[in-house]
Amino acid sequence: MQSKSLDFRQVEWWIVTTAVLTAFLFVLFGYRPQFYNDSGMAIFQFASRLLILAALYSAFHLIHMVLIPKYQTDSNKWPSVLWIVFTGIASFGIIAIFGFNSDLIKAPFPAFYLGVIVLYVCYLLAAHILNQALTPPKVRDFQLYNLFRLILSYLFTLFSLIQLEPIVNNGPAIIFSVFIPIIFIASLFNFYLVYGKRKKGQIKQSRWYNWGLMAIILIGALIISVESNHEEIFVIGGLGTVAFIQLIFFPLTSLLFKKYDSYIGQISTLSYQVNQGEAGMDFLRSQINPHFLFNALNTLYASSLMENAEKTSDGIQKLGDMMRFMLHENQLPRIPLSREINYLRNYLDLQMLRFGSQDNLDIDIQINENQCTGEIAPMLLIPFVENAFKHGISAKEKSWIKLNLRCIAGSVHLDLVNSTHPEKPASEKSREESGIGLENVKSRLQLVYPDRHNLNIVSNDTDFFVHLSIQLN
Repeated sequence: MQSKSLDFRQVEWWIVTTAVLTAFLFVLFGYRPQFYNDSGMAIFQFASRLLILAALYSAFHLIHMVLIPKYQTDSNKWPSVLWIVFTGIASFGIIAIFGFNSDLIKAPFPAFYLGVIVLYVCYLLAAHILNQALTPPKVRDFQLYNLFRLILSYLFTLFSLIQLEPIVNNGPAIIFSVFIPIIFIASLFNFYLVYGKRKKGQIKQSRWYNWGLMAIILIGALIISVESNHEEIFVIGGLGTVAFIQLIFFPLTSLLFKKYDSYIGQISTLSYQVNQGEAGMDFLRSQINPHFLFNALNTLYASSLMENAEKTSDGIQKLGDMMRFMLHENQLPRIPLSREINYLRNYLDLQMLRFGSQDNLDIDIQINENQCTGEIAPMLLIPFVENAFKHGISAKEKSWIKLNLRCIAGSVHLDLVNSTHPEKPASEKSREESGIGLENVKSRLQLVYPDRHNLNIVSNDTDFFVHLSIQLN
C-alpha cells in the first residue's frame, strides 16, 4: 500500500464489474417477466434492460481495458482515438434505440448515458490530477495516492449506478452506498481490532472489541425496536446481525486475513532468501577476484629471471587479460562460455610458464570448444583447475594433471584428475590460503544452478578426481 501504486486499471475493472453484476441480478430478479401472463412489451423491456447494461459494460471494458492502454503505448494515437469514438457511438446507438422503443426513456436521447460519460471523463481527469499531486517524488510514498484513488473509484461507480436508475431502479446504488461501506468498515474493524489484536496475542482486548461491537448492535436494535414498537427489528435486525457477524462474517474475513498474512510471510521469506543469496554471491565473488594475482606475479617474476623477455611479455599480456576479466566480466551474472574458456586457457598458459620445465610433472590438457555455446556464470571452472595445480604438484615426487573439457548439447563437462601428495609445510600452506576453496564453488553452484549441475569429487591416496557437468540451457 505504501511502497508502490496499486494496479488501478484492474481495481477499477473489478469494482465496475461487481456493480454491473449487481445491476444484472436486480434486473433478473426484479423485472423478470411472466412469459405466459405478461405482454410482449414487458418482455421487450426486460430484454432491453439487460441489453443496455451489456452495451454499457462492453463499451467500458473495450475503452478502459483495451483502447486507452493502446493509446498510451502506441506512437500513432489516431487509430485508438477513432476506435474509442466508434465504440462510444455504437454503444450510444444501441442504448438509444432499445431504451426509447421499450419506453425506458422518454426521449430518443438517453440522458443517463451522457451522465455516465461525463462521470467517466471527470474520473479520468481526477485520477490524472491525483497521479501528479500525490505520487513520489511529490510525496514520500503511495499511501495517500492509493487511498484517494480507491475512494475516487468507489464514488465513480456509485454515481454511475445512480445515473442508471431509469434502467435498474435505485437498488444497486443503495447496496453500494450503504452495504458496501458497512462491509468495508466491519472488515477493517475485524482486521485491526479483533483479528489484529488476537494475532498480536492480546486476546483479552480482542474479546472486548468483539463483544463491545455486538453490544452496540443489540442496544441500537433494541432502541429502534422499542421506538417503532416492532419486536422483529430486535430479533431480525439485532440478533440476526450478531449471529451473521459471529458465525459467518468474522470467521470468513479472518480466514482471508490469515491467507493474506501467509502470502505476505512467504513473500518476506523469499525476499530474505534472495537477499541472502545475493549477499552470498557478492561475498563469494569478493573472495574469488584476487585469488590468482599473488601467485601469477610471483610466476612472472621468476620467469623474467630465467627466461627471455618474450615469454615475460606474453605472460604479462595474459595476466592483463585475466585481470580485465576479473574486473569486468566476473561481476556479471552470466558471460559467454567462450570467455570463460579463454580465461581458463590464459590461466593454464601462465601455469605452464611456472611448471612447464618441471621433469617430474605430466600435464595433459584437452579442451574441445566445439558446441561450446551459450552463457555461464563466471569463475565456475577455474577453481577446480587451480585446486589441481595447488595440491597436485610436488617438487620431488611424480605428479600429474589431466584435464578434459567438452560441451555436449547445451551442457559443459569438466573432468579433472591430479596427483595427491602428503601435506605441505605450514609455511608453504599459509601462502596458498588466499586461493578460493571448493566449498565456495559448491555454494555458487547451488545458488546459480540448483537443479542443473552434477558435481562428483572422489579422492584416494594417489588421485583426486573431479567431474562437473552444468546444464546451461
